Amino acid sequence: MGVQGLTGFVEERGVFFTELRVRDTKLVIDGSSLYHHLCFAPRRRLPTRRRLRRLHRGRCFAEADREIAGLASSWGCPVLSLDSDFFVFDLAGGYCPLSHFQWRSVRAAAAPQGCFVPARCFSAERFCRHFGSLSKALLPLFAVMHGNDFVGLEALEAFFSKVRLPRGCAAGRGGKHLRLQGLLNWLAQFAEPGEAVDNVLKYLKKHQREEIRELLCTSMEDYAPSDVNLEDFFQNGSYECEAARKADVPQWVLDALAKGKLAPFVINALILRSTFLRVQVENMQRPSAHSAALPIRQVIYGLLLRVSHTTEGASPCKQTNELPIVCEFDRCQKTLKKTFVRAAKQHLQNTRKTQESCTRLMLLLETLGVKMSSLESIPSHLQLPVAVTCYWIRCSEPKVKLNQLKALLLMIVSGELQRIIDDPGMSTKNTVLDDSVAYNDFLKWKEKKLQNNDFDLDAAHSFCQWQCCLQMGLYLNQLLGTLLSEPDLSRSAFHTSPWWNECVNMFHFLYSLLLSRLYTGTLVHRLYQELKSAPSVENLFISSPKMAQLYLVLLNTVESMVSPDFFQEMTKTRSESCKKKIASSKKKPTTRRAVPETQHSCNVNRFAALEVDD
Repeated sequence: MGVQGLTGFVEERGVFFTELRVRDTKLVIDGSSLYHHLCFAPRRRLPTRRRLRRLHRGRCFAEADREIAGLASSWGCPVLSLDSDFFVFDLAGGYCPLSHFQWRSVRAAAAPQGCFVPARCFSAERFCRHFGSLSKALLPLFAVMHGNDFVGLEALEAFFSKVRLPRGCAAGRGGKHLRLQGLLNWLAQFAEPGEAVDNVLKYLKKHQREEIRELLCTSMEDYAPSDVNLEDFFQNGSYECEAARKADVPQWVLDALAKGKLAPFVINALILRSTFLRVQVENMQRPSAHSAALPIRQVIYGLLLRVSHTTEGASPCKQTNELPIVCEFDRCQKTLKKTFVRAAKQHLQNTRKTQESCTRLMLLLETLGVKMSSLESIPSHLQLPVAVTCYWIRCSEPKVKLNQLKALLLMIVSGELQRIIDDPGMSTKNTVLDDSVAYNDFLKWKEKKLQNNDFDLDAAHSFCQWQCCLQMGLYLNQLLGTLLSEPDLSRSAFHTSPWWNECVNMFHFLYSLLLSRLYTGTLVHRLYQELKSAPSVENLFISSPKMAQLYLVLLNTVESMVSPDFFQEMTKTRSESCKKKIASSKKKPTTRRAVPETQHSCNVNRFAALEVDD
């Protein structure tokens, strides 16, 4: 959320803050604001106005402002955030903006007080006194009328075009806050919100008044602290929310959401029914790398959107059997494309049967197209990546090449070797020397070969598809209760090159993946290039029988779960195509002509099959 222009207005004056020494106190921190304040520059967010019609149900697992305000009121402590909505909430302990929380400058005070963090706390009392007799109870109405992320100004433009707002003091540099200050001065003449709303409606047409009244009153409820008991969550991990139960998703999903174990992608699909699929360093002339993972996303949507097939509140004659739809924003060539994707039908119908973990595991394996018996020889933390790799081979377009698969598996093995070196306790007395020799040989090879900057865009695109498939495989696994162990995404000693660092800002998943032992973009690309010219690189870890055996197990497992002749058929097809080209070239005259460069067209059929009218 956020009230337009309010932060700038408050910061320009500075008189609305009091000095605060933060020590020996509880502090309710807005985790989302803290995360973005520390890690990211401000960026455009998707419109949230579509949530307005569901406000009467509460904001289940979405914006947590009301829950934060409720907990802070219960504890009587400040809120630490960077959201201008907290200027509006009536907070007993006040609102401390992150920009005024000097956590890097801890200071010492005379005993017995000890050290403290210097901060500044917004005073709603000072703010309201600035506008005469303005009641704090009118601040939510001000926020709604002036415009926040939920309510725009369009519905109230008739009011602003007719009312004469008092000017009051100078509005700031260039008068940019004239309307904001004028509205606050106008509201100060009323004792309570109901009286002010009645006077607003006088400026509107009669047929609009009741609709606008409901809109204003419903929107103001967003600034009432939630009555959800969050203390229970922090003390024993339990979280009960009526709005969450009405979402009609399985209990294990509610528990995972409450504990922050599910990704923003899942929350956006559940609450907004829209997702944003961010672009990687991929071939822009091909379909988006995310297209390979579409069937997995459809299963995720089917599990989340398990509400009745009938339109909510519709009469029997208007009921529909259409499946829920999620709006995806994805790349099509070099433009952003909005596509409407239907949830997977069978999973929408059968989610009531997925209470048992064994049934959920079957659903995960079925989606990825593998059998648990085939994964039993694989270390538990690599079973999910291997299953996703099998899915990737079957679903990627263009088809995966054998050397791409081998490069990917060799890279995974290198991560396992790194893991053993980082934790000597994982090696036995018989293998520690072999592992060290293999690791040193690998470092020498890497130091020499990674200097080569050759770049194959199509290969990079294929590996991007693998990452997209792994991302959605992880999300599905989490959504089903983490039935397969998650792969090791801890920081690796392997570093990415500048061209691959372009991906770091792509999405949070890839940021973890690029710094993990599981995946290193530069390394897998170099391995692929080497395999094409020097197949002996497949023996890179031969000094360690354990690592060499792991590579063979991974390769044999994947090959056993895809079509037996998958790679042979590809090789045969390429060979025949090559022979035809050679034969054809012999029949043509030797005169060479310039051939215009062609571009790969976007796979329109893949997208068209998903589109519905907006």
